[in-house]
Amino acid sequence: MNKKNQFNNLFLSDSINEESEFFPLLSDEDEQKIDKEKNPDILAILPLRNTVLFPGVIIPITITRDRSIKLIKEAEKEDKIIGVIAQKDSKIELPEVEDLNEIGTVAQILKVLKMPDGNITAVIQGRKRFEIEEIIEEDPYYKAKIKDYIELKPYSDKEFDAIVESIKDMALRIIAESPNIPNEASIAIKNIKSPSFVINFVSSNMSISMINKQALLEEVDLKKRAIRVLELLTKELQMLEMKNEIQSKVKTDLDQQQREYFLHQQMKAIQEELGGAGSGKEIEEMKAQALKKKWSSSVKESFEKELKKLQRMNPSMSDYSVQRSYLELILDLPWDEYTNDNFNLKKANKILNRDHFGLEEVKKRIIEHLAVLKLKGNMKSPIICLYGPPGVGKTSLGRSIAEALGRKYQRVSLGGLRDEAEIRGHRKTYIGAMPGRIIKAIKKAESSNPVFVLDEIDKVTRDSHGDPSSALLEVLDPEQNEQFHDNYLELEYDLSKVLFVATANSLSSIQPALRDRMEIIEISGYTIEEKVKIAQKHLFPRQLEAHGLTKDKLTLTDTVLEKIVDQYTRESGVRGLEKMISKMIRYAAKSIAMDEGYKKDVDNNIVELVLGPPKYDRERFLDNTNPGVVTGLAWTSVGGDILFIESSISKGKGELSITGNIGKIMKESAILSLEFLKSNSERYGIDSSVFQNTNVHIHVPEGATPKDGPSAGITMFTSLVSIFTKRLVKAKIAMTGEITLRGKVLPVGGIKEKLLAAKRSGINEIILSSQNKKDVAVINEQYLENMTFHYVDSMHEVIDIALI
Repeated sequence: MNKKNQFNNLFLSDSINEESEFFPLLSDEDEQKIDKEKNPDILAILPLRNTVLFPGVIIPITITRDRSIKLIKEAEKEDKIIGVIAQKDSKIELPEVEDLNEIGTVAQILKVLKMPDGNITAVIQGRKRFEIEEIIEEDPYYKAKIKDYIELKPYSDKEFDAIVESIKDMALRIIAESPNIPNEASIAIKNIKSPSFVINFVSSNMSISMINKQALLEEVDLKKRAIRVLELLTKELQMLEMKNEIQSKVKTDLDQQQREYFLHQQMKAIQEELGGAGSGKEIEEMKAQALKKKWSSSVKESFEKELKKLQRMNPSMSDYSVQRSYLELILDLPWDEYTNDNFNLKKANKILNRDHFGLEEVKKRIIEHLAVLKLKGNMKSPIICLYGPPGVGKTSLGRSIAEALGRKYQRVSLGGLRDEAEIRGHRKTYIGAMPGRIIKAIKKAESSNPVFVLDEIDKVTRDSHGDPSSALLEVLDPEQNEQFHDNYLELEYDLSKVLFVATANSLSSIQPALRDRMEIIEISGYTIEEKVKIAQKHLFPRQLEAHGLTKDKLTLTDTVLEKIVDQYTRESGVRGLEKMISKMIRYAAKSIAMDEGYKKDVDNNIVELVLGPPKYDRERFLDNTNPGVVTGLAWTSVGGDILFIESSISKGKGELSITGNIGKIMKESAILSLEFLKSNSERYGIDSSVFQNTNVHIHVPEGATPKDGPSAGITMFTSLVSIFTKRLVKAKIAMTGEITLRGKVLPVGGIKEKLLAAKRSGINEIILSSQNKKDVAVINEQYLENMTFHYVDSMHEVIDIALI
């Protein structure tokens, strides 16, 4: 049942139809007559869903429930007297006895109208209050035994009369203020003479909750009820005046933004009337969270200051959400919250060995750090930079370090980063400002001592927005990072307990100041034997699981894996190897899915069937049948590699041509080699006049690849001596070293990577500068098995060793 809760319900011509009649207001005579009426002992009970009927008040109700329709029809045939009770919960469709209030109103049915949709609209008038003693029937509708509910009326009370007049005045003011109530309602108010009917009439039409209306109906003392009605009217008038005041402020030229502000103001006013819900609740939650934080007094003061600023802000302002987000960040950061380190060194070492093969230097450094922490209890974390070619496990090592230490793990990719604000954050005055990646990662880690991997630190770039690598100077300085300043946070945060692990492929692109702050640990490439072990222990099981196969579905022996490593990959790491293994597993997966036969124990023939012909032929690097062709060693950002220097001579005017996409330094090495050969031609049995009539062409194959650096100096010189003297170069020999015009051989870098490249290619003799002997001494002996080293100081020694 629904009721239109406005004053214009008095005039029912709009809500019924053209044949409806006008029902006059209750007069004093009518009230006296009703007071003398005796309530029946038993009444049919009509539950009302969303309204309360007061004595004397006329309301229309729409009947939709079947049992209620039956009740109205039967009552209309008899005395038209029914009992009306409000439900406790308006959402209940079919109320039980316990869902009804005990106090209700005896009502008289004035008119019943059938509506086109089959429902019934009844006009009823309240008569007297009653109280249910007992429900005696529940079907087809409720019938109850009732008793009178006596009302205490004051007599000759001037204060009561003044209250009633105040109610009238307040009601008239509300009618005047509200645009939704017709002016005719004020005429009705003025014409009501009975004090009790004024109170009931206003109570029925006030915009208050069902609970308040029911409480007014149940109030026995008419004077107390009048005072309560006056209180509720006063609040309603205040709310209406506030709403009208807000509307008048924003009345002119309302654009979309002003309209939203107006709505927020209304919402705020309503919230304040309801006890400050909404933003006030958020602030209380923040205060409760702050009590649990372990922050310092300075952070606490800053938070409380910013929280007071938020309390003074209007929730509709754009700055409010910015300020709230800022405070939420402060609350979310793990101030002085640390995870406990795992001081079981054997277990930590076991975890590192489980996840990664080799990398002994890194594992040793982590165990050393744990040992010092165990003894001292507190120590600034080291800042480690793992430097080496791609695919050797630098990034994944960070996760293993975190597990070994028992710490949280976070990774930030710095590749292509070119804005300083990505590290330090934006000032919160900017639209869309946010903290830097460091603070965001700390928040995500929920700990102030995580293992923090700064991936690809050598790929950081710079532009007009600043230099991120300069911002990293503070992050990676143990003396400064205990007071790290983020522009958004504007509070000092301690990063000294964070274990930073940076990764890089090349140190040359890292600025010197930043490189100086890090402890560089070089991770070189793997030998063929190591790659086979890594494949058996890690790559093959991982790919089997990824493809949904078990070990019994496919077998790769060490011999097969060695063939894949040797003839299908040419890399320092194992990414390419993992792709090849994945391809082999897909061969088995496809055969199983299509119910085709396949060979579970893979041999070399199956490898070539699946992967195709071998991509790399080791023997091609060992060709020494032509003079002028020499094998050199080169360092690249992806590890070591071998290269060839080819020389040829032809009749001409003594010109030198150099091709192969080589850089300026490498060209200078070629010029140096030729000039030194000219000045020492007699030593090698070459007629000096031949240089004037001969053109020399030096070429470095794989012209699409840029090449530069001084380390090919002795290789170029050997190639020139070989072509002019027609002496062949020894098989399986390679060399690297810088040359001078005086014939000295100088040391070069990247020795470990170069030696691994030579070993991969089957080269077993290496010529190096004697000053590179110290670099070879620190390399693991297993990498140097079956290799012979020749350490030289002069270019003449190189020729004596290299040429047949």
